[in-house]
Amino acid sequence: MVYKIAFKKSVSRDLKKIDRDQADRILKKIEEELPSQAGSLPLLTGKFAGLRKFRVGDYRVIYSILNDSAIVLRIGHRREVYK
Repeated sequence: MVYKIAFKKSVSRDLKKIDRDQADRILKKIEEELPSQAGSLPLLTGKFAGLRKFRVGDYRVIYSILNDSAIVLRIGHRREVYK
């Protein structure tokens, strides 16, 4: 199944904290790979139970699946994104 990608408004703040080249790379990977892989990527546990993660180097894209859409909730470095 191919998912539509949607972004929460707060994601733009997350991207401003990231180097421009890295942010472009992350967005490109999201557009290319996430629509087809969204349903098969790992589920998170603990306080983030029910959400999923997508790895792009040292950065993580935290998203949720709703019907036929993958909604990106957070983007951040792996040591900060889960806080």
